[in-house]
Amino acid sequence: MIRPMIHRLVTRDDLSRLVAEIGRMDRAEARSAEHALAAGAVDAVLDSPSASEAVRGRGGAPAALPLTLLWYVPVRAALRARGVGDVELADYAATLPVVFSTSQAVRAVARGERGLAVWWRYVSSLPAGTVAQAEGAADAAALALWWAGCFPESVARRGGGNAMIRAYVTFAAQALALAARLLERRIGEAALYARAGERAEALHAALFEARSDYLGRDVHAPERRLERFLKRLGSDN
Repeated sequence: MIRPMIHRLVTRDDLSRLVAEIGRMDRAEARSAEHALAAGAVDAVLDSPSASEAVRGRGGAPAALPLTLLWYVPVRAALRARGVGDVELADYAATLPVVFSTSQAVRAVARGERGLAVWWRYVSSLPAGTVAQAEGAADAAALALWWAGCFPESVARRGGGNAMIRAYVTFAAQALALAARLLERRIGEAALYARAGERAEALHAALFEARSDYLGRDVHAPERRLERFLKRLGSDN
């Protein structure tokens, strides 16, 4: 089951590399970031406009940072712009493209098949009312958000255009709500998935906005950064 993981995986070295990237643009901002980190204000640095600019890189290439930060910082910024300051939700949303960047992770849900009917059958095939079904629902929801947020063109081509994208997001919200109900004894997890279901539209929008820095048709444009970056993941995972 997909759980937020990026915040706890960010290391001191990762943050130092982020500060270095900030320094390439603005040394004064880098000094301020260094002081904030020394004071333990990690979130203040991750939420800073200078961090967002640094992560997006320059000249059509991604910043020299871990994949985790390349997703986490822009997703956090996109959610805050929509009035969602929930750090755990930002962590969850940014975790999705990191987890699903490998085909092995994708194949773990419904044998790699995708589509709303397939996912509903997959969730329905699991023992009703069990933790296993909750985990299946949460993973199917995560896949739906990932596809709709990061690869909406592919989703739209399945038929229905933007309506299909909305259907994926609606499915994700319903599957997350189901997971939350079935995990009521796991209070922390249930609360997370309940909030994710309620804010599924915002999570989708944040992923869509963040991916615009990396995906696109023009190989030399910023929109293709992630597509090129994902090809290098073999050495990072």
